Formats: sequence, structure tokens, C-alpha cells
Amino acid sequence: MNIERTILTNLLHNNEYGRKVIPFLKSEYFQDYSERVVFDLIDDYVKKYNDFPAIEALAIDLSNKDGINEQTFVASKEIISSLQTSDAKLDWLLDQTEKFCQDKAIYLGLMKSIKILDEKNGSISKGAIPQILSDALGVSFDSHIGHDFLIDADERYEFYHRKEKRVPFDLDYFNTITNGGLPNKTLNIALAGTGVGKSLFMCHCAAANISRGYNVLYITLEMAEERIAERIDANLLDIDLDALQLISKQNYKEKIDKLKSKITGKLIIKEYPTACAGSANFRHLLNELRIKKNFKPDIIYIDYLNICLSSRLKNSSNANSYTLVKAIAEELRGLAVEYDVPIVSATQTTRKGFSSSDVGLEDTSESFGLPATADFMFALISSEVLQELNQIMVKQLKNRYSDPFMNRRFVVGIDKANMRLYDVEQSAQEDIMDGPVMDKGKFMEEENERSKPKRKFDRKKFDGFK
Repeated sequence: MNIERTILTNLLHNNEYGRKVIPFLKSEYFQDYSERVVFDLIDDYVKKYNDFPAIEALAIDLSNKDGINEQTFVASKEIISSLQTSDAKLDWLLDQTEKFCQDKAIYLGLMKSIKILDEKNGSISKGAIPQILSDALGVSFDSHIGHDFLIDADERYEFYHRKEKRVPFDLDYFNTITNGGLPNKTLNIALAGTGVGKSLFMCHCAAANISRGYNVLYITLEMAEERIAERIDANLLDIDLDALQLISKQNYKEKIDKLKSKITGKLIIKEYPTACAGSANFRHLLNELRIKKNFKPDIIYIDYLNICLSSRLKNSSNANSYTLVKAIAEELRGLAVEYDVPIVSATQTTRKGFSSSDVGLEDTSESFGLPATADFMFALISSEVLQELNQIMVKQLKNRYSDPFMNRRFVVGIDKANMRLYDVEQSAQEDIMDGPVMDKGKFMEEENERSKPKRKFDRKKFDGFK
């Protein structure tokens, strides 16, 4: 008896086994068409009656089934007659059935991937192949089917008091609004206009991370690897960006050697051409780094999200910018979950947001699907007044880690020559709402407009539609 017949037999005669495996079995796993017909009859019966059929009921359902020829009917009837009682042990059955499902899923995944490669103008991109194979390799019988609110209360209490692993900032207010840093399995987005400081922010954070012993992967699709490294050099070596070109090789080497003795974290910078790489490429990179360099990042920076490639949607597809950017955001967040790391990226403001002194979620360029997907999103805002003060304003836009209305806005110092951010005195935070921090007082005008109480509907003053 083959494994397919063993599975079908025990679906009828072993209720405990059937309820454990029926959610994972698929019709396409059965290569013989007659066995597939019998499985479909069992599956339909379970979905309708929430129980497994007897042989007699199965035979009757077969006789009432339309769309099969005489040869298939006879073969299926013989299979049903052969499904007698089995004495196989439950643990062995579960192991063998899981292996059967895994083997079939991998085989079907490979066949689907070959079909995608053969179809030159197919609707599915070749970038989807790694995900198809990953899903096939991930098939397993997960015994966890949900959290029972009352029975699992003790586990829930332990979760509430468990210290979540986070990657902290070296900036006090950022740690405050994130409850100590960025948790794993999250997507975090900086929103800013061109030239405001998105890359500076990520380079500074990357430098701070490796200084604290964290492994960092910095993926750039905008600037060359050397330019990113140059900015981090300026930060860690405390040298002006322009002065890096004037320093002697001996002096530079001495500073790097000194840095090596203090820094325990590792930094890998990888450059991709603009709009030519996405989550599938990043997944391949992570696997290569693990195999070739034994490197596993604690945090990933991607500079920046909008110029990534979607692994699910082809560039030539008719998808609009909303769908495309949302797909990229979902894929990157999925990557963060898969590799158990926080991912930090950035996006541009719209033209209106670039000139606005009080950026909001509505000022996100190209797709509002991005803030819908992100776990933490904040705006970096600059003005002539802030530039004179060597400061940049941060405004929380979305925060799943704490209340976004607490410390909604704050400022940090910015040293562009050394590509560095720093905490400012508390008096600077207190002056945000009191002083003319933003140009022409527009910040206060917009804030006051938002704060106005909404007018209630007055039926007496409403004349109706004319």
C-alpha cells in the first residue's frame, strides 16, 4: 500500500489523525487522478458535516458525482472498497504524512517555478520564485491553532512581562517614543523631503548601532557603497566629510585601527542599482552573508524604499504607484518577520509636503499604502530657522510601540559636517511650541487649525439640498 492509500484509509478510520492533517492536505498532492477524486469527496464531506465519512457514504457520494468518466468511476470505487481499517501508530502516521506534504509541495513549487521561467510574458515575475520555493520548504504541521483567551492566560501574563528584544537608539527622545528602541519583525520609515537628512539619519543610526556591538546590514540603492561608508567614517572617526579627502593614509589607518579596538559590531554595506533589487534579492544576500561570512544582522537599513523593486509585481505590469509601493512595503515587512530583525527605510514627501512646515501622513509620496503597512513612521522637518540652530524637527506620524501623541514633536541637533545627530538641551524642546521654530509661523497656524473643535451639526440651520 502506498502512502496516498494509507492517508485516505486513516482519514476514514482515525478521527484524531484526520483532524490533525486535513487542514494541510491538498488535492494536487495526489498524483493519481482517482485518488484525487476520493480525497475531494472526503474533503467536501468534512467541510459540510464537520466529520469524516463512512465507506458507505463515500460510495454513495461517488455515485452522485458528476464530471467523471466511467474509467475514473470504476477506479475510484475500487479505491474506496480497499480503504479498510489501519493499525498504524498515530505518531508514525503524522510524520509520514508531513513528509508526504513537504515532498509534494517542493515538487509542485519547482514545477511552478519552471513554468514561470518558460513563460516570457507571464503575469508572475521571476522574482516571485524564491518566495514560492520558500513557502514550499516551509510546509509543516503546526500544532498551534490559536490563542485560547482563558486557558492561555498564564502564557499571556508571561508575555506581558517578558523583556522584548530591541535595538536602541543613541538619541534619548527616539528611545522614549519607541519604549527603548526598535523591536524585531518591524518596518520603520523616515519621511522627509529631498536633502533634509534621510540618509544622514540612517547612516548615523548605523554608526551608533555598530558602536554598541550590533551587526548592521546597510543596503543602498541611491548612493555608492563608498559614499555611505564615507558618511559613517565621518561620524565614527570624528572627521569633517570634506577633510576625509585630505587626511594621510597613515593617519587614516591609525584611526581605523583605534576604531577596531573599540567597536565590536560589524557593518556590511551592499549597493544595488536603483530600482533593480527587491526583497528577493535581499533574501538571497542575507543567505549568502550567513553562509560565506557567518554574518547575521541585528538590524537592516534600506536606502530607500520607493526605489526598491517589487518581487511580486513586474516592472512592466500596469500596477499603479499605490499598489507598487504598498507591495514593496509589505515584502520588506515580511522580510523583517522572516529574519527576525527591524528594518529601517525612508520615503519622500509629496511636493506639497516638501514646502509644508507640519508634515502629515497625507504628505507621503506615491502611496498611502506605505504608512498603512509601517509599524513606526516619523517625519524629519527642516526650516531656515532650524538650520540656523543646527537642529532638525522630528514629528511622530504613526507609532505601534507607544502613544504617538506623547512627545509628538521634538528636535535633535544635526552636525552635517560629521554626519551626526545628537541630543539637545531640554530648553530647546520647550521652545518648540513657544518660539518661532518654523518659517513665518506657518507651523503654529496649521497646528491651531487642526486643534479647532469640530462644529456640531445644527438641523435648524440646515436648509437641505437645493
